[in-house]
Amino acid sequence: MARDIQERIKKLIIDQRLPSGAPLPTEPELMKLLGVSRNSVREALKALQAMGLVDIRHGFGTYVGQMSMAPMIEGLAFRTVAGHYRGEDSLRQLLELREAVETGLVAQHACRLPEEDLAELEALVDRMDAMAEAGAELELAQTDRDFHAALYRGLRNPLLSELLEAFWDAFHRVQRDLVDVPQDPRTTCRRHRDILDAVRSGDVLRAERALRDHFGHLRTRLGPPRSGQPVAGGAEGEDVRSRESPRDPVAVGGSSLAAREV
Repeated sequence: MARDIQERIKKLIIDQRLPSGAPLPTEPELMKLLGVSRNSVREALKALQAMGLVDIRHGFGTYVGQMSMAPMIEGLAFRTVAGHYRGEDSLRQLLELREAVETGLVAQHACRLPEEDLAELEALVDRMDAMAEAGAELELAQTDRDFHAALYRGLRNPLLSELLEAFWDAFHRVQRDLVDVPQDPRTTCRRHRDILDAVRSGDVLRAERALRDHFGHLRTRLGPPRSGQPVAGGAEGEDVRSRESPRDPVAVGGSSLAAREV
C-alpha cells in the first residue's frame, strides 16, 4: 500500500512535468487525490524524501526534491563498509566498478579532447606535482578529483558526471578508514601524467592502458584480494582490521568523512 502511494506521487510529478523545487499538492489535497489517509500520505512522503525525490519543509509545504545521488552515495559507502567488516572485498569491488566506467569512457571520448581541455589537464597535473613536492596531500586529493572530472567533462552528460562523482565520494569517504597502506604522492602524479600523455597522443589503446595501470596501482595499495581471511599488512600475517581504531561502521559511512586521495 505504502509503495503504491509512493509510485502514484512519483507519477504525479512526472505527469505534471514538475521541476525540482516546484510545490507539490498539500497533504489534504493528496489525501483527496489519492483517496488515502493522512498517515499514509505522510509515510509515503517521508520515504520519497529519504530518496531525495521530495523535500518536506515544515511550516512551508512539500516540494519536488533535487533528485541528487546523495542517497546512492550513502548506500554505496555503507555497503562498502559493512561488507568490509564482514570480511568481503567490497572496497576492491567498488574500485573495479569505477575502473570499468572510466576505461570505457576514455576509449569513447578522451582521445578526442580539444586543445583547451588538454591545457586544463596539463595545468592540473603540474599542480599535482607541486603539491606532491610540498606534501599537501588534501589539496592533491582535490586536484586528482578535478583531473578525472575534467577528463570527461566534454561529454556534456550531467547524469554521467554526477554518477562519477557518486563513485568518487563513496570510495574516498571510506578508503582511508579501511586500509592503511603508505603511498608516494609522486607515483600518483606520474600515473596521471601518463594518462594525459596517452590522451594527448590520440592512441585509444595507450590511453586505456594508462588508466588501467593507474587503477592497478590503486588495487595494489589495497593489498591482496580478500577471501574471508585476514588481510596481511605491516608484519607478516598481521590482520589489517586489528590495526584499525574501533569505530561504528554506520558512523564510518556517514557524511562526516571527507574525501581523500588514494
